[in-house]
Amino acid sequence: MYILLSHLSLCDIMIITNVAPKTLQVLVTEKCRQSVPSCYTQMYFYGVFATTECFLLSVMSYDRYLAVCDPLHYSSTMKRGLSQFLATVCWLVGFFSAMITEIFILVLDFCGPNIIDHFFCELTRILELSCSDTKMVDICVTIVVSIIGIFQVVFVIVTYICIFISILQISSITGRQKIFSTCSSHLAVVSIYYGTLIALYVAQSRRHFQTLNKVLSLLNTVITPLLNPIIYSLRKKK
Repeated sequence: MYILLSHLSLCDIMIITNVAPKTLQVLVTEKCRQSVPSCYTQMYFYGVFATTECFLLSVMSYDRYLAVCDPLHYSSTMKRGLSQFLATVCWLVGFFSAMITEIFILVLDFCGPNIIDHFFCELTRILELSCSDTKMVDICVTIVVSIIGIFQVVFVIVTYICIFISILQISSITGRQKIFSTCSSHLAVVSIYYGTLIALYVAQSRRHFQTLNKVLSLLNTVITPLLNPIIYSLRKKK
């Protein structure tokens, strides 16, 4: 679990490092000049880290599932090598999935307004500035987001249903509390992260929710990564 937490922490640090400097500049000066390559780079790495975090949270759900539902085989199944391998796969999926979207965006033409109504180079705001046909990009993004988002949410829900069923089968109240305490931190992080992502996706689909979109983006890119270490470091009774 600590191996996966270290990768999650690294991912959170990279998200804040990628977004926060330009965000602070926008807040102080109310506008910020950014070159096209820099904007594309920021957008790409944000996609990488956001996707990687989604997969890391799913792997951590699987880790909690093994610890609660199959505790006798946990040590033999979730070995250090397997944890490192799953974390590496999460990073690779993040890099390659973001690269697919980036390739489609690189072929677009931008010949009109060059002002992004956001505090960082967010994908939907970039597409709004393009004078090319963005249907292929929209389809690609929808497919990638649907596969990654829906799969991850369903997987996490299924694992926690199994965990809750296992908890209900325990007769000891102390045993229930102990098992729930091992999962409560991860469940809180998952709820906050996916909750903001779902709300952000709904806000993106409605143009008159642009202010809400910015608030949710700030919550997802800055506030949530700051809360994760606090949530995971809460002291629990053994």
